[in-house]
Amino acid sequence: MQAVVFRNPETRAEVTEVTLDAPKRGEVRVKIAAAGVCHSDLHVKRGEWDAPAPMIMGHEGSGVVVELGEDVTSLAVGDHVVLSWVPPCGECRYCLQGHEARCQKVVEVNNAHGSLFDGTSRLSRTEDGEPLRHYLSVSSFAEEVVVPVSGAIKVRDDAPLDVIAVVGCAVATGVGAVLNTAGVEPGATVAVIGCGGVGLNVVQGAKLAGAERIIAVDIVPEKTAMALQFGATDRIDASERDAVEQLFELIPDGADYVFDAIGRTSTTEQAIRMLGLGGAAVIVGLPPTGAKASFEPLVLAEADQRILGSNYGSVRPSIDIPALVDRYMDGQLKLDPLISGRRPLAEAAEALDDLETGGVLRTLLIP
Repeated sequence: MQAVVFRNPETRAEVTEVTLDAPKRGEVRVKIAAAGVCHSDLHVKRGEWDAPAPMIMGHEGSGVVVELGEDVTSLAVGDHVVLSWVPPCGECRYCLQGHEARCQKVVEVNNAHGSLFDGTSRLSRTEDGEPLRHYLSVSSFAEEVVVPVSGAIKVRDDAPLDVIAVVGCAVATGVGAVLNTAGVEPGATVAVIGCGGVGLNVVQGAKLAGAERIIAVDIVPEKTAMALQFGATDRIDASERDAVEQLFELIPDGADYVFDAIGRTSTTEQAIRMLGLGGAAVIVGLPPTGAKASFEPLVLAEADQRILGSNYGSVRPSIDIPALVDRYMDGQLKLDPLISGRRPLAEAAEALDDLETGGVLRTLLIP
């Protein structure tokens, strides 16, 4: 099959002929319909995260099940699935407590080694047999993937596969941060720093939660304008002057919840400074490894405030992903405007370049 191989930040990702082994026990093979290009892929491209290489890139996608490994009974050939980059093991203490986004085995085995649950890969370069690594248990920049069955989430057949691919990361991460991690209450005031693919889903998550004020913050006016379509009530142009000052002009008491959907040191610090009494700053965007932000602990304690980290929107994939697809099909969530364009696999490097310029939300790679 054809797949996009990443080796190091000094070389561009390239499409290569790759051999995909058959699924083993508890795994399935999926023919990819669409794969989303995400900022997490940019962190890898820039060398900002430690990621085993050479690897097949991509962690957001959708497709159709074409082969079952041994002992797989929850899926059938022909099922439509959205891929989850946290395939819960179902055995660690976090999974057993219902905190599947924290799955310990995914962190210690799959992500650390670029493998599936048994510590091995199903990928190799066809030309010379060179072993290739999986990225976040998915590797969706390819014609087909082999994933753990818990990472292939069955969804309704009438949902368009080339749109719902974005549910697997951007939508689950953004909406989940509001509904699961923060538990935003009706009537709350919410600010969202960064109105890209994830940030816009935080905005529509806040609308679903019944927030009274939803303030979109970005340095690109076109992005905050789009946020109004997703449910924002106010806009802040952070390129004009200090965004914190502008927020307190809109909400003198400060915000109940501020979501940092970018993940830079500066935006995390802004999020904390925007809080009102009892407020919570939710870190959704992921920074480079080793980045550090600062805050004044005394102020945080005296104001009864919180800082929350949100990994993958604290989702339970098998429950939340089908529910999000249903919300889209019922008209409660907007997905189509998130998709800036579609490219073939051969243009994966160009799609990453587009994302780096900040001019697109989500590009889909269509094998």
